[in-house]
Amino acid sequence: MSKTIWKKRIWKILIGVTLAGGVALCLVSYMYIRGLDISKLNQPLPEATLVLDKYGKPASQLSASKIDPVQLPQMPKALTDAVVAVEDRRFFEHPGIDLKSILRAVMRDVIRGGYSEGASTITQQLARNLFLNAEKTLGRKLREAAFAIKIDMTYSKNEILEMYLNSIYFGEGSWGVQGAAKTYFSKNVQDLTLPEAAVLAALPKAPSRYSPFQDEAQALERRNTVLLLMRNEGKITQQDYEKAKATPLGVVKTGKEDDLKGRYPAYVDAVISEAVQVYGFTEEQILTGGLRITTELDPVVQQAVMDVYGKDGFFPESKPDQLIQSGAVILDQQTGGIRALAGGRGDGVFRGFSRATQLRRQPGSAFKPIVVYGPALEKGYTPSSVLYDGPLDIGGYKPADWDHQSRGMVTMQEAVTSSWNIPAVWLLHEMGIDSGLKFVQSLGIELPAKDRQLGIALGGLSEGVSPLQMAQAFSAFAAKGVLHQAHTITKIETGDGHVLIQANPKGVQVMKPETAYAMTGMLQQAVTSGTGKNAAMNRPVAGKSGTTQLPATDEFKGISTSSAKDAWFVGYTPELTAAIWVGYDRTDRNHYLTTSGGAVPAVLFREIMTRALARAPVVPFEMPIMKEMQVTTPSADSYYQQTTKDEKKKWHNKGKKDDD
Repeated sequence: MSKTIWKKRIWKILIGVTLAGGVALCLVSYMYIRGLDISKLNQPLPEATLVLDKYGKPASQLSASKIDPVQLPQMPKALTDAVVAVEDRRFFEHPGIDLKSILRAVMRDVIRGGYSEGASTITQQLARNLFLNAEKTLGRKLREAAFAIKIDMTYSKNEILEMYLNSIYFGEGSWGVQGAAKTYFSKNVQDLTLPEAAVLAALPKAPSRYSPFQDEAQALERRNTVLLLMRNEGKITQQDYEKAKATPLGVVKTGKEDDLKGRYPAYVDAVISEAVQVYGFTEEQILTGGLRITTELDPVVQQAVMDVYGKDGFFPESKPDQLIQSGAVILDQQTGGIRALAGGRGDGVFRGFSRATQLRRQPGSAFKPIVVYGPALEKGYTPSSVLYDGPLDIGGYKPADWDHQSRGMVTMQEAVTSSWNIPAVWLLHEMGIDSGLKFVQSLGIELPAKDRQLGIALGGLSEGVSPLQMAQAFSAFAAKGVLHQAHTITKIETGDGHVLIQANPKGVQVMKPETAYAMTGMLQQAVTSGTGKNAAMNRPVAGKSGTTQLPATDEFKGISTSSAKDAWFVGYTPELTAAIWVGYDRTDRNHYLTTSGGAVPAVLFREIMTRALARAPVVPFEMPIMKEMQVTTPSADSYYQQTTKDEKKKWHNKGKKDDD
């Protein structure tokens, strides 16, 4: 018997089997259809939320979805025609499944002796992507058909085509036609030309194989095949076909570089957290609501932070298995607006841990201005007030200066400039711990009850503080005693401009202006000639360094006492306030710092501020002439008089080491 006769008989058998199978398929599909839930299709595709900077310009884009949905009228007809021609030419005719295509696929499988995917309509592909797994079984194929029929019965062809084009994968990490247009041609989908539309239509069948970024020759051949199908279907003329076929691919390799997604991750994370915690939004509402969030982000300042944090040379050499980390906050002291953030070094992770806002570490001597010297100035002490700097034992607590020497009596300015420890502890004891705690609280830092001990004078906290908390606290000194709540959000609107949230931050006078002025003067001196001198630049700078020593445990025995766990610098110019922390995420015997707050963090401060303020005019701190108040400190004199002459001589032996 000839091969032709055998084929005819096979065809007859297949037609009969297919007709019977078709009836059975319809019956099975009908039973499935009644119970199928396709309500997922009723849910609108998530719309991206746009984050705007302080100037109202787009800065970043938020979305819980990898898709940027567009409506069918926004898609060029050339694109929809191309996709239908190559994926499902009878799309507008069949009821969700194409029996003719199924028949051809079955015949092909019989001849080849296997099972292939084939014969899936656009509607079936949509059903598979949204409701089914990737297994290749007859049962899944029946469920796919049932879903396709119900979808076709429920939605119009245009609605199905729109959902399909917004959900399929086009390769190179791009889902949906808008993402694909951006990825391959760096343009919006509505701006695609005929040959460009054909390139995209060629991709869903085999995105990796036909990607123009992987094999231009094969991509070009596949594009031309799509154009030929469009011509054969009467969607384009012979002239259109010839012209498009002669056009180069025109793909743009750098198409994703201007994408707003993923920009400024640490800042965006802070925006999301603030929207949830302060204004009561859910994270889902922020990510999928198509909102417009205007923020305090200054792209110039943020870029300055990114430039500095992108250069390893500004940081100590890390151990091979763990990177020395850092976090930074820069804010405008006149408004509390956070201008920039650094959540850490290295690649950021969306909704990851932020060392700018979530980190809690002991601040060392950087805490002295806000727990000791600030409240002291508020009580009437002045920079020239005399403080005790000698042997001290208060209930068994015996602080020591970093040089292990003492000077007998020093002025407050000297104590701040050289970051002596004993005067700070002594003064807090004289004022009363509650005075320091109350002042710290007024600056927005809540300390637990167990921190009510003299060690807080040196930054010895049980839970620690974040760079955000430290920047906000110091900003009150920079703003003449007015504290503005640090914030990222100024306004939240719907996509059509309806205002949901309008922030109206108001400053609170937390200390006398004289206190803030005096503190600024002392902290300027600490930068010009003290432990913060590495932060000095060609404009006024006030600031304080801080270093936390390694714990006095067996693990760290034998390690140099100059080694540290945390290093800080917190400071301000007349324009901006910044707090910077440096350290290991996990400190142990093999991972610790050999630098201090007056070194690396101070340098980071200087480098960031130099870049951020490069175009800002140099202006002085506004410090009006103050009449210095006379303050007597008999208790300091009493301590001093109790000593012997030999001890006095020893105390006056001033140390020369520059540390904190």
